Amino acid sequence: MTRGIVLAGLVLLGLAEGVRAAEPPSSLGKIDHIVVLYLENRSFDNMFGLFPGANGLGQAVNAPPQVDRSGAPYAVLPPVSDSRFPRALPNRPWLIDDYVPANEVMPDLVHRFYQHQDQIDGGRNDRFAVVSDAGALTMGHHDFRGSALWTLATDYVLADNYFQGAFGGSFLNHSWLACACTPTYPDAPPQVRAVLDADGRMIKDGAVTPDGFVVNTMEPRLGPHDPDTTNPALLLPPQTQATLGDRLSAAGVSWAWYSGGWADAEAGRPGGEFQFHHQPYAFFARYAPGTPDRAQHLKDDSELPGDIANGHLPRVVFIKPYGAENMHPGYSNLAEADGYIVRLIDRLKASPLWDTTAVIITYDEFGGLWDHVAPPKGDRWGPGTRIPAIIVSPWAKRGVVDHTQYDTTSILKTIEVRFGLAPLGPRDGAAAPMLNAFR
Repeated sequence: MTRGIVLAGLVLLGLAEGVRAAEPPSSLGKIDHIVVLYLENRSFDNMFGLFPGANGLGQAVNAPPQVDRSGAPYAVLPPVSDSRFPRALPNRPWLIDDYVPANEVMPDLVHRFYQHQDQIDGGRNDRFAVVSDAGALTMGHHDFRGSALWTLATDYVLADNYFQGAFGGSFLNHSWLACACTPTYPDAPPQVRAVLDADGRMIKDGAVTPDGFVVNTMEPRLGPHDPDTTNPALLLPPQTQATLGDRLSAAGVSWAWYSGGWADAEAGRPGGEFQFHHQPYAFFARYAPGTPDRAQHLKDDSELPGDIANGHLPRVVFIKPYGAENMHPGYSNLAEADGYIVRLIDRLKASPLWDTTAVIITYDEFGGLWDHVAPPKGDRWGPGTRIPAIIVSPWAKRGVVDHTQYDTTSILKTIEVRFGLAPLGPRDGAAAPMLNAFR
């Protein structure tokens, strides 16, 4: 086939499911494998605010200060409920590493759908501290220079204008990576529904919106789920929306979601740091237990080393590390996750696949951590706060900060463009594919 057809020549909108579009642009046409490493809960300023050439903390000096519930700036930030931190931290970004090293776990922070929008405050980003349950910690950042992740960002492409696809936490943003959609539960019981006032402000928090969309953490009724949750009404019923996996399968493109701890969870013995809501395809009827699609596409990440070494990796791969290795505050530290990243990249570089592989390393969401850049205007669901994304490939540009506006649906769009797939909805249809990251 002839390569090098420009993106403008692609007619993606309106294609039937599985119909192949025109040949991908030359920048993607050399790539046969796209690997997405989906880490946890870090804003851009928290991880890469000190990165040279990026829109980071140096550009945040005139950002609005954090304000209290009356709208007045704090004299000092609210305290962190952790004795490792001082009680009176200044109302500005501060270095977490002065108190908690990279090999220790820092506290978790609230990161939920309605609270997140309150924190953003119309783009001022000045209510992160007052809404947080972790006080000053929301304004903390790291100096991650010398890490494997920082080295990859230095050597390849760091995207500094990339936003989480949806407001809030992991559950909803994993769903947007799978289907560019928000799950539904129209007959959800009252105990899981949020209650809002006439102006849309939250009166009572909940997993489900008043009109039946699921925006905060639930677990799949199909399983695996926490064995202590025995009331099926508290588990999300099977979803039937089209997913990226469906599109790939219809087009004959191999794919898999590899997750740390998946095999044990499937066997009914989940590890303590296995996160049931980090498994988006487990929520869909097509991937129910006992189906061929579940067996073929949902895998344990212990299979990764062999599949990489043998050159048997599917053409599209999503990797979800086990809790201890995913960078989530509260149960993962930076050092262990950094080790996971370097092992993965080293395996890929040593494999026969490397010459035709692109790796996108990114996060699901902000984890309650502040960033100074206002999210772009979108729809009811997002985008939310800016998060890091790093593109690593023999075909990536080298030593570049890419300022193109992307969000989670840009990953879907990149895969759709590369393999000629129809978009799942308006957001991924309109998203920018990550072409500027490639030579």
